[in-house]
Amino acid sequence: MFKLKPITKDSIPRALEKAERYRLLNEPSEAESICLDILLVEPENQRALITLVLALTDQFENGTKVHEARDVLPRLWDDYQKLYYAGIVCERRGMALLDHGGPGSGYVAYDWLSEAMEWYEKAEKLRPSGNDDAILRWNTCARTIMQKNLHAGPRERAESQLE
Repeated sequence: MFKLKPITKDSIPRALEKAERYRLLNEPSEAESICLDILLVEPENQRALITLVLALTDQFENGTKVHEARDVLPRLWDDYQKLYYAGIVCERRGMALLDHGGPGSGYVAYDWLSEAMEWYEKAEKLRPSGNDDAILRWNTCARTIMQKNLHAGPRERAESQLE
């Protein structure tokens, strides 16, 4: 095993810029790694935590990282951001399911998008003045559900599969 090398506190602003750039370049695992390096030095760095959540959600297409992204949320200090990013996690998981497809994926995507909308409604109540991000995201989820004609799966089928 390798022992990871710590970065210096002075390098954190530049490292954050790199992490955000890697996300834009669609290299989320590199962004995740940089955020983890920052958080080893400054465990409560809010910008690094948010970038980490986003980098993890960028990797949802393969069905992993959902738990890791949700585990970061309690570390956020701001209640609005906790709720808003909880919605982001659910929305991006739902969208990844829609992109991936497969049997029943529409039902599961509907559940994730509906949960995202619940988080966004809670965040909306705490939003700072002039910040309608939660409303914009809620509308995106609603439009996706309507455009793709998504709905909850049949309950009888789900119950019979549990028996």
